[in-house]
Amino acid sequence: MGVAEAVDEAFRTEWGRVVATLIRVTGDWDLAEECAQEAFAKALATWPRDGVPRRPGAWLTTTARNRALDKLRRGAAEAGRLRDLAVTTPAGEPAPEPDDVPDDRLRLMFTCCHPALPLEAQVALTLRTLAGLSTPEIARAFLVPEPTMAQRIVRAKRKIRNARIPYRVPPAELLPERTSGVLGVLYLLFNEGYSASAGADLVRQALTAEAIRLTRVVVGLLPDAPEAGGLLALMLFHDARRATRTDDAGDLVTLADQDRTRWDRASIDEGVSVLDSALALGRPGPYQLQAAIAACHATASRAEETDWARIARLYELVARLNPSPVVELNRAVAVAMTGGPSAGLALADALAESGDLAGYHLLPATRADFLRRLERADEAVAAYREALELAPTDAERRYLSRRIGELQ
Repeated sequence: MGVAEAVDEAFRTEWGRVVATLIRVTGDWDLAEECAQEAFAKALATWPRDGVPRRPGAWLTTTARNRALDKLRRGAAEAGRLRDLAVTTPAGEPAPEPDDVPDDRLRLMFTCCHPALPLEAQVALTLRTLAGLSTPEIARAFLVPEPTMAQRIVRAKRKIRNARIPYRVPPAELLPERTSGVLGVLYLLFNEGYSASAGADLVRQALTAEAIRLTRVVVGLLPDAPEAGGLLALMLFHDARRATRTDDAGDLVTLADQDRTRWDRASIDEGVSVLDSALALGRPGPYQLQAAIAACHATASRAEETDWARIARLYELVARLNPSPVVELNRAVAVAMTGGPSAGLALADALAESGDLAGYHLLPATRADFLRRLERADEAVAAYREALELAPTDAERRYLSRRIGELQ
């Protein structure tokens, strides 16, 4: 591995650890990010000459800490903080290997996902501090102007400072609900990458990769949290199909038509192992159940071998734990596969009448598919046209247009 590749790899694996450690010892988010960036820049300048260190994370943490110490020394107003820093890590001593303080990343993640912050700010701050994405990258990912995203991040940091939000893992009594918030942000991040909310591309691989990487961190730091394992397994099963979800032209390929020989078997096997470990803890939750549903698809060698009856039962369990009209729509699909399209259409029609999924393009698209299978072509075309008006991505719009053309 060349030096540039080593620095890139260190950035992917060590950025969150370095920033988390610096925030812990300095209490200054902006200073931590600034000094971490300078440490990586120094690595690019010195590693070609001195060689890649045996422990890149420790080298980067030490370099960034020393840089922070220099900056604090130059500010007389920071004398108190300098004394605290000197006590935490005495001058002349090497910084600890980041793995020696694994809770730093966990503290940072819980702080980024504090319930006092708006959800969009939680996501942006998580991507900025733990994943190391730049403000322009985050803005592009969520299709908002760069100044808007920059303001979100600034306001989030200001809120943490002014509200004195503690930089710590919550106490035991708050941990379940706060862990749920962290997992919710990671799931939102994955979904935005897996099924983009707008734009030309259906999949944004960079976002799904970051979501999986950050969820691995949570699983490693919270091994007794089964829902974290369930979420990781769910992501792995979905991501295993990434290469087959669109064709060479970028058009959508349905699950039934995907080439299963091209699915990532390593990710599926890992997902099965992670899910088994989570379920063994005996506390099933929505993410574990959704992962079990995804496993039914991922482990079926042919579409015809999918255990749709099991999927329908699992969706019933998910609906009990986490009632949602989207879950009910998914259950309608499973019911249609076991009891016929008429049974699925009855459930979908009930959702349409309730108005709970108004504006959600997959509801009319699902109804259209049921109507097509029932050979009610005119009604199917009308439903496909309704879905076409609501579809957020070019790939989905092309798919729906093809369906309309086939029926006409």
